[in-house]
Amino acid sequence: MSPGKIYLAQFPFGDAPGMKLRPVLVLTGPVGPMPEVLVAYISSVIPTQTIPSDLLLDPSETQFRATNLKVKSVLRLHKLATIHTSSLVRYLGDVDQETLHSVSTKLRDLLNL
Repeated sequence: MSPGKIYLAQFPFGDAPGMKLRPVLVLTGPVGPMPEVLVAYISSVIPTQTIPSDLLLDPSETQFRATNLKVKSVLRLHKLATIHTSSLVRYLGDVDQETLHSVSTKLRDLLNL
């Protein structure tokens, strides 16, 4: 697993205990002695009003075909989690370098870096 890979993963709920299987974008390689990765949440529920840290991923567009997402989705970069690599259940696909660059830019803006 490396940055730019999309997996189905056990992602923690933000407002309640528990986990839900959902697509995530891996943002880092394994970090620390316990192999953990930083991931961002991907949802097929497109908000009526997106925010600057959101990125639309439409598999009908050429640049997003390699994601292997089934439907138009939104990458929600304000919804991040550090998860154990064992929570990555199944590899789905990749984002291209241009999208990865957009992700980096949006994260820098979000975090004021």
